Amino acid sequence: MIKIATLKNGIRVITEHLPHVQTVSLGTWVGVGSRFEEKSENGISHFLEHMAFKGTKTRSALDIAQAIENVGGYVNAYTGKDMTGYYVRLLKEDMLTGLDIISDIFQHASMDEKELNTEKGVIIQEINMYKDQPEAVVEQNFNLAAYPNQPFGRDIGGDAEVIRTMTPQKMLEYMHRQYTADRVIISASGAVNHEDFVANCEKLFCDVNTHKGKAAEPARYVGGSRYETKVHEQVNFLLGFEGVPYDSPNYWTMKVLAVILGAGMTSRLFQEIREKRGLVYTVHASADSDADTGMFSIYAGTGEKQVAELVPVLCDEIKKFSSTLIQSEIDRAKTQIKARLLMQNENPSSHTDTNARMMLHFGRVISEKEMLASVKKVSMQDLQECADSLFRQKPTVAALGPISHLMSYDDICARLKG
Repeated sequence: MIKIATLKNGIRVITEHLPHVQTVSLGTWVGVGSRFEEKSENGISHFLEHMAFKGTKTRSALDIAQAIENVGGYVNAYTGKDMTGYYVRLLKEDMLTGLDIISDIFQHASMDEKELNTEKGVIIQEINMYKDQPEAVVEQNFNLAAYPNQPFGRDIGGDAEVIRTMTPQKMLEYMHRQYTADRVIISASGAVNHEDFVANCEKLFCDVNTHKGKAAEPARYVGGSRYETKVHEQVNFLLGFEGVPYDSPNYWTMKVLAVILGAGMTSRLFQEIREKRGLVYTVHASADSDADTGMFSIYAGTGEKQVAELVPVLCDEIKKFSSTLIQSEIDRAKTQIKARLLMQNENPSSHTDTNARMMLHFGRVISEKEMLASVKKVSMQDLQECADSLFRQKPTVAALGPISHLMSYDDICARLKG
């Protein structure tokens, strides 16, 4: 059962009691991520997440780790474009320990200069690690082409040169400016009592700033291309179109479309490109949404010579999608989405994260029943209209590797229109 409360300072608290579960998953989610950053502070949201675990006014980094691991718990965090999450999972009898730690690192990170300078090296190593991963590089190039010269297109991890300029004062100023109570969700699921949990939150989360935080710059989809020649074994290729935001009536339609086109072994792209032609090991489509934009993208990894055949075939599959839809593949895609939703909800940590995200995105928790009803309502006409709307837009293309046989961006655009 889901219950929601609001603390005196405006922080929203959501709990979901799950019968027969002996653990609690809890954390804080703040509606701030990389898209809230200025160019001169790119990566600060991610850096702040790292520094939260490096010590507080009363605990060292080792104290934090020992407090959680001494009771068999697990603590972690992540940063996205529009949110940052700090979470822990532990036994129900240790719930207050976990909540105390999360509240401390969220509000009282010390930003010790020595620790900060050490962590700069760690983050730069993380940035360099992803630079050695072709899929990560082509994805970042894709984002830069789709959303150039704006926060939404920049790397969440940040730029190494910017990271080197970070100081404790910059970190604390950013945290004070953006970590505000109206943007904070405290979420818990599992063996949790709502009233007790809210009472403890009221005591522990009294130092969160209550002013209005600075808004994010709106996303502006542009589209275009970024081709990069590298001596790799494979060409990593991404093709995409601006999708729909969270609150669009086509949100689930776009999800179903992605499953039909490129999710699973029965999908059109897998069958045509991998099974029939043997052009790839991996090909898949995905549909992602944000507050004011979205992205429908297709990824493929292929050989230097195979890319010459791959891209025209991929374009043709996109072009013929609307005119060749059949009900059986629509039904199968809906069943796949239903199964994923139900399987996901068997994990308490997933409940905690999903509930927090929904509160940030919609101001409420959308029930499993409501989501499944929305998926069920998607019709063939909805899919045809959504596909026609998506695929008539200016595409974004990114490619990395031995790309001498790859079609030019203009030729890809022409192929999609022709």
